[in-house]
Amino acid sequence: MLVGFAEKFPGVEIVVQEDTTARLLKLAQAYEIDFALASRPIQDQRMEVKDLFTEELRLALPPGHPLTRKRTVRLADLEKEPFIVMKEGHCLGDQVLSFCDRRDLKPTINFRSAQLETIQALVRSGVGISLVPAMAARGERKDLPEYRSLPAPKPERKIVAVWPKQRPLGRAANEFLKQTSAKCKELKR
Repeated sequence: MLVGFAEKFPGVEIVVQEDTTARLLKLAQAYEIDFALASRPIQDQRMEVKDLFTEELRLALPPGHPLTRKRTVRLADLEKEPFIVMKEGHCLGDQVLSFCDRRDLKPTINFRSAQLETIQALVRSGVGISLVPAMAARGERKDLPEYRSLPAPKPERKIVAVWPKQRPLGRAANEFLKQTSAKCKELKR
């Protein structure tokens, strides 16, 4: 998405800043960034929220793990598995734990990390399992875990664009979000 936008609008400076949702919302509210890409829920009523897409959270397993041989992995299969999740306060960690809680799954948390790459490396090394965003599970690299979809209702997260209500988006930001929405719809087909 970024490459296509940069090619179409070569004069627009794009700066990507990665951080927690809470920090990104503060930066947007302070007008330090045009908008934040985050995941629901967004509790701040001062912010405008535009849905972009829904993304599945996929089960990440160490290579050769017994669950990789199962055709369908059920939640009951995860009961005794050690989990690796994002650190407290990170929305992805909260989403994983919320999904588990809604399904009466009480995961044993072995590790927490601030980086998705670290979580995937720990899973790959056999320390535990995790749920990771589908976009992070797409690589063909040999150093990634093995991934499985869970049965419905699948864990997922809703990705949104967020900016202060009192400040309309500029032309470049509007165009970026328009292209992003179109690309997301195209990828869903």
